[in-house]
Amino acid sequence: MRRPTSPQTGPTGAAATGPRRRDRRGRGLRGPLAPSGLPGHRTRAEQFDELVLDAVERLERRWSDELDGVEFAVEDVPPSDPAPWEHGAVPLGRFFPAGDGLPTRIVVYRRPVETRVEDRTVLPALVHRVVVEQVAHLLGVEPGTVDPAVDDDDRDD
Repeated sequence: MRRPTSPQTGPTGAAATGPRRRDRRGRGLRGPLAPSGLPGHRTRAEQFDELVLDAVERLERRWSDELDGVEFAVEDVPPSDPAPWEHGAVPLGRFFPAGDGLPTRIVVYRRPVETRVEDRTVLPALVHRVVVEQVAHLLGVEPGTVDPAVDDDDRDD
């Protein structure tokens, strides 16, 4: 006959003296599937930050002088008050010119960008496009001037 087990008692019915060492089926403690340091352990927010950094690094190779001193940031969602030029659409990113002691800043909004993609494999391309569009706004040029590959992506659609 098998003795009942509870969190308060061990398999012998005696009171447990410390934390449980095994799960209820005796297979051991549950823990993370991937050790920290491996790509699978990073959160979605950390993975998104990496995508933005990759996009910025690609652009800095060509536009290093123009992007000197520009801060790039990621926020989860845009503020609830839209800019005057945003007509009801949720922005994917914004360019903030320098002023009041703050440097020029480009912000990419993680949640709106992530909701625009059905398949996470296209997320890097969309993040890159958002960064390119904001840099183009900063420089006062067309996105295709900042990165000609963005124009190629439009022709594929």
